[in-house]
Amino acid sequence: MNKTMMDILACPIDKTHPLELFEINEKNDVVAEGALFCAKCSRFYPIIEEIPIMLPDELRDKKQEMEFLKNYKKQLPEKITAKANPWHL
Repeated sequence: MNKTMMDILACPIDKTHPLELFEINEKNDVVAEGALFCAKCSRFYPIIEEIPIMLPDELRDKKQEMEFLKNYKKQLPEKITAKANPWHL
């Protein structure tokens, strides 16, 4: 995900803008792996292979996102790994 997208991305649930960006792997202003976080509704959205996955809760892949949280537990803040919606570790 190109970091310039932060200027236009908003939470799909409550339309909050801006979102918080947590980078795990970044190269040349492109976030390969990371997470977006909405402070208003406490939802996180993973960035996997440069793509921010910003779907409503009912369309999200829980298995994929739980795996993401387990893999990056040490690189992500506690508000995502332990407290975020729609699920956390």
